[in-house]
Amino acid sequence: MRRTHAAPDSEVRLVCLPHAGGSASFYFPVSKALAPAVEVLAIQYPGRQDRRHEPNIPSIPDLADQIFAAVRHLDDLPMALFGHSMGAVLAYELALRIQDAGLPSPVRFFASGRRAPSRYRDDVVHLGSDAQMVAELRKLSGTDAAMLADPELLEMIMPAIRSDYRAVETYQYEPGRKLDCPVTVLTGDSDPRVSIDEAASWEAHTTGPTELHVFPGGHFFLAGQSEAVTGLVAERLVRRSVARDLAPQPPATV
Repeated sequence: MRRTHAAPDSEVRLVCLPHAGGSASFYFPVSKALAPAVEVLAIQYPGRQDRRHEPNIPSIPDLADQIFAAVRHLDDLPMALFGHSMGAVLAYELALRIQDAGLPSPVRFFASGRRAPSRYRDDVVHLGSDAQMVAELRKLSGTDAAMLADPELLEMIMPAIRSDYRAVETYQYEPGRKLDCPVTVLTGDSDPRVSIDEAASWEAHTTGPTELHVFPGGHFFLAGQSEAVTGLVAERLVRRSVARDLAPQPPATV
């Protein structure tokens, strides 16, 4: 876990899980915007950045188990979860593990840029060539174009990306298991990987209330809608007087 901004007087802790091929640094802008009212802890998956010498884990259940072991003793503050793309699947599995252990449920789960687990799609990007994977990354516009054009950098990052894609593409949803916390779904209106209907289907995965927010942008709408997204998170997690200061732009909602 990585903490980039001190929040000693925070009211709530937000655990953030990155997308496939992503790292904890993806959530630096979120942490900066929400501190000090919210303590943001970003998960660093093995096989990248300061954990690059550790083996990748190409399995959602195994990754979720490892993350659960790291967060289960964080009981001094209410906890919320935020996951983007693959991170949303991991956050869902993490929330189930928290429930199964009899621990306090997350106060809210933010599912961003990902269809509901029950909306199966037979994706096999992880079986393609490096060139095919690069084409997929370019389509999603979430990876620096210069990095994708640098053979040496690609050689460094491709194993983690392929491992993450394998993890999420081979993930098997278990019907019948539901969360018991509120779920806030966020999606881009032009995301090539997630339709509005697929995003709305998260409603079937919790016994708590669900809300859907649609923002302008594609799969990585967070980059262009940072103020609106962090404003929404602040509204849901902290007192309204604090949230108003953190949220100058209201989010688009359907």
